[in-house]
Amino acid sequence: MDQNSINALRDQPVPVFHHLIEGKHVPASDGGLMDVLSPLNGRVLTQVANGTAADMNAAIASARAAFEDGRWAGQAPAARKKVLMKWADLIDAHALELAVLGVRDNGTEISMARKAEPGSAAATIRYYAEALDKIYGEIATTSSDVLGLIHKEPVGVVGAIIPWNFPMMIGAWKLGPALAMGNSVVLKPSESASLSLMRVADLALEAGLPPGVLNAVTGAGAVVGEALGLSMDVDALVFTGSGATGRRLMEYAARSNMKRVYLELGGKSPNIIFADAPNLDEAAKVAAAGIFRNAGQVCVAGSRLLVESSIHDDFVAAVARATGTMKVGDPLDLSTNIGAVNSERQLQQNLDFLRKAEQEGGDIVRGGSRILQETGGYFMDPAIVTGVAPDATLAQEEVFGPVLAVTPFEDEDAAVRMANGTVYGLAGAVWTSNLSRAHRMVRAVRTGVMHVNTYGGADGTVPLGGVGQSGNGSDKSLHAIEKYINLKTAWIKL
Repeated sequence: MDQNSINALRDQPVPVFHHLIEGKHVPASDGGLMDVLSPLNGRVLTQVANGTAADMNAAIASARAAFEDGRWAGQAPAARKKVLMKWADLIDAHALELAVLGVRDNGTEISMARKAEPGSAAATIRYYAEALDKIYGEIATTSSDVLGLIHKEPVGVVGAIIPWNFPMMIGAWKLGPALAMGNSVVLKPSESASLSLMRVADLALEAGLPPGVLNAVTGAGAVVGEALGLSMDVDALVFTGSGATGRRLMEYAARSNMKRVYLELGGKSPNIIFADAPNLDEAAKVAAAGIFRNAGQVCVAGSRLLVESSIHDDFVAAVARATGTMKVGDPLDLSTNIGAVNSERQLQQNLDFLRKAEQEGGDIVRGGSRILQETGGYFMDPAIVTGVAPDATLAQEEVFGPVLAVTPFEDEDAAVRMANGTVYGLAGAVWTSNLSRAHRMVRAVRTGVMHVNTYGGADGTVPLGGVGQSGNGSDKSLHAIEKYINLKTAWIKL
């Protein structure tokens, strides 16, 4: 990947994207279109179909028919593997095109997007393609006159609702295991970033996925997302996004067919720094990257920095210095470290949180303003706020932006209380040279992922899931497959 190749793609016209239903590109039933605004300049990039409930119902009916006739679920595992492997290869082959399209749509810096989006998506799909013929049924331990078999079967039709921050990566976390196990999927991308994921869906067809097995409908969540959630023909819903939307999906499931709902929701993840951290300068650099990359729009971002009091001032200064070396700017420039905020609305929400933080006694020691307004895009100078009380709004609520809340602590017990002092439990980290303390903190902090002397980077071999109001179920690893299968017992009298 080089700058000239990126520049050759940055101004390419982007066609209008329509739904993908039964292997065909289908406009909205009422002809409606939705403008796509690029966060790089605030201008219209293209349009996507503004779907209706009827559109979503048509996609669900297509997926149901595809599942029931066995065009995918009935194929041998080796045949499904071949298609998924080809799909992953096609994503790799189109990686730069996909990465640039995604950046123009959601604002992630290209230096991160190339690896985290198409690179990660291809690796995830390949992982589940390799796994699918190694998921065996079981034989129960029974008396000699009985045979107990445990079959693992696809659940049927899966609805997948994907967020805007990493649509290809997170989309693949759902699509990979769901399709590997033989399910049909109806995909609903975020209205704030649909383009790259819709293109990835097209590549699945090119790879040989039968029509109807993967359908995709764009549009407003309140319309097409609601229709997906309320459908009597969807067997499972998987979602990454806000807690408010997660609650609505659970309500829709209760009002319809009691479909299972798996949620990966918000976080307010604590990054805990003890004075005996093995390398405080490294910890400061990682802490800055752990909250400010992708403009803080990362579910597991280390948005709360808990620092032992004896090193608080020096460590905050080190984080501020590290942040100052990170360039905010054009996301399609390889030298940029922090890209754009996804939307005008999100940017204003970030700034509102900072005003509230000051009202509650916080001190903005760097950043916190809108910048690069001459571009027309949505850019923000990353903010560090000290003096944030554990019960302050900034310590309790997810911002989903480049805002770091800093709170000192006196001892290990206080750090644990603060770390566990929110409704969330998605990720966290502890920095210490004391191995016993590291193990104690991993056990004590209620979270789905706990890092030690690092932040981020966990690969697809381990699960990602939340506790509390950060959700349920797991993405990534073989454990993700559990969401997409039913267990069926055969009890046979011999």
